[in-house]
Amino acid sequence: MACGTHATEQAKAHRRGWREGYESGSESSARFSKSRIERLEQRVEELEEQLDSTRRVYEVNGCQVVEVGGYGYRWHGNEPLEVGDRVLLPENYVSRIKNGLGPMVGVVDKLGTTYRGSLSDIAGRAPAVGKDD
Repeated sequence: MACGTHATEQAKAHRRGWREGYESGSESSARFSKSRIERLEQRVEELEEQLDSTRRVYEVNGCQVVEVGGYGYRWHGNEPLEVGDRVLLPENYVSRIKNGLGPMVGVVDKLGTTYRGSLSDIAGRAPAVGKDD
């Protein structure tokens, strides 16, 4: 048997050891979980890219197909569009409410699309923007 002083010190040491072990285990588990999540997210991204590349079409009925704002559009122009090109998109009911009548400006995000429904036509190239705009 230990005296009251040593018993108290022994109990404190036991609690401190238990707490430190618990914290160490929790931190290790959190690091492992974070690492696992990052690996899974990377794998999902790789698989999505593979699926996208197998389903993506770049031409429909002789017209180039691009994505603007996440939506697929056809381009009838002579010069192919590139990512970053500004284009005039046809007016729709949402753009009419937000921007008024007439075409709206968009930027080509991706070449090709995975969308399989009907596509709207791009109205034309948008005017170039100067450095001061």
